[in-house]
Amino acid sequence: MTQTVEKIRCDACPVMCFIAPGQTGACDRYANADGRIVRTDPVLMLSRSLTTGQRIVPFAAREWDGNPLPADSFVTGIGSGTTYPDYKPAPFIVSSVVDGADMVTVVTEAIFSYCGVKVKIDTDRHLGAEGAVVRAGGEAVGHVTTAEYGSQMLSLGGVHHLTGGSKAEGRITCSAMLALCNGEAVELTIDGGSSVVVQAGKPPIVDGQLERRMRVGCGSATIGMFASQWRGLVDEVVVVDDHITGVVSEHQAGKVLDWQPTGIKIKGSRSTPGRYFKVSDPGLGWGGTRLTDPLEILGDWNAKKGARPGLTMLMVSTTGEEFGYYVLDDDLVPQQQPLPEALRDSVRLIDENCEPSLCTVLFMGGAGGSLRAGVTTNPVRLTRSIQSGETRLTSGGAACYIWPGGGITFMVDVTRLPKGAFGYVPTPALVAPLEFTLPRGDYEALGGHLAAIRTLDETQAEGGEYPTAARITPWPDQGE
Repeated sequence: MTQTVEKIRCDACPVMCFIAPGQTGACDRYANADGRIVRTDPVLMLSRSLTTGQRIVPFAAREWDGNPLPADSFVTGIGSGTTYPDYKPAPFIVSSVVDGADMVTVVTEAIFSYCGVKVKIDTDRHLGAEGAVVRAGGEAVGHVTTAEYGSQMLSLGGVHHLTGGSKAEGRITCSAMLALCNGEAVELTIDGGSSVVVQAGKPPIVDGQLERRMRVGCGSATIGMFASQWRGLVDEVVVVDDHITGVVSEHQAGKVLDWQPTGIKIKGSRSTPGRYFKVSDPGLGWGGTRLTDPLEILGDWNAKKGARPGLTMLMVSTTGEEFGYYVLDDDLVPQQQPLPEALRDSVRLIDENCEPSLCTVLFMGGAGGSLRAGVTTNPVRLTRSIQSGETRLTSGGAACYIWPGGGITFMVDVTRLPKGAFGYVPTPALVAPLEFTLPRGDYEALGGHLAAIRTLDETQAEGGEYPTAARITPWPDQGE
């Protein structure tokens, strides 16, 4: 594309847009204002002394009126701009005194091609087979990974979806991840499985059904917790679960309580006494199985082992959402009856002990490459400093989990960041805020850009490479 007189080139990302006067680049993050590239969003600063609201303050020499920022202001990477390809110092390198110690915080917006999101969905419902492709807008954006206790897990994004497939796949993957990281709802479909609407901090919607609770535990764990509640009220209890279905009369908890044998027969693979695997295929029914009628998992009752007419049985799911009460007739066939009032409290107790069903979204990125050169002239020292704990890495002020091993691979809970903290560039890649904080002496030893260090007041007076305002807001987790 030929550069015209009116257009100027933006070098804030690899796209290198030519931007016309009064227009923004492809990312909507930078604009041409009077022949100069400016950052369209204000840099975000967090303050613990600010308890409510927010305020915009000047953040450049020609606008600053000399009023200082709150002393506890923390400059985040949100809105700071980037120095890609990081042959120069990061946008803001700020000195401060914290509890009497001289500290330095290096602030930047990092461009991530190597990034993804890990999604935890609190539900027993079967969303799809492990390894099944997850799609957004018809394009593959990730896969189902190993289920965890009471939750289904998805792994989305990554460099192969962002840049290794078609343009549509990369664009939609980037769009879906950006929406999830910014707390928006995204509808995902799973090959051979369900449709699920995911939004960080909100309950999932599975095939149009809003999930309310996650299971209290597997069937065996449920019996261990509540067997004493059922003693003397019912002859048998079966807790139906996709993983481990529990039978109280055979279970160790029942044995300790001197529970009498009932002659029950469970169709499934017996693990240990009272614990059964594979009673049903996974699904959207009782306890994450495909069952709509729990009696399907029962074989013939054995009179020689305790079965008798009039024997009572409670069958219940691991969330208490599904339950049924049965009485054996003269032919030892269970007949459903209304749930006795004496058992209602025990079913309600299961429900009470279930935690709310939520979606958790963790952004995961590899902060390597030239990004580190914006912090130090000797990049590997930054990696080692973070791995040793000398340098604290945050994202938008939120604490990060740093993976052991090589590189700077981190995860952060997106609900801990201020709203709108993530952006994108159309390469495609996500843009995430990063802050590196360490003692000034350690920063010097790191080979840091000492000439670029500014105090908070100097930072406010001089602004950054790209003119912008600053917005001061309370810490998102204030009061916790």
